[in-house]
Amino acid sequence: MEATKFTQKMVECSLLDKGAASPFSPGDKRRGLPRWDKDRCIRCGVCYLYCPDGAVYRTADGYFEADEKKCKGCGICHRECWFGVICMEQEG
Repeated sequence: MEATKFTQKMVECSLLDKGAASPFSPGDKRRGLPRWDKDRCIRCGVCYLYCPDGAVYRTADGYFEADEKKCKGCGICHRECWFGVICMEQEG
């Protein structure tokens, strides 16, 4: 049986014309902070994987929380949670 040979190729993929996108700036006002319902959370870690800022972390008991200093309140963790465990709470 002959071994298959693989070649490495660079593939360019661009959704926008180069230079046309403006950088994202969340500003200084958050829309809310994520809160987890620990009774329903299965500790799968999807929220941790999707957080663009690395604000979600695992606590000592295995559940997840958001670091309020890093979280910009984008709500991606809320939207990606398969079980609807995360809600976005308005700040004070």
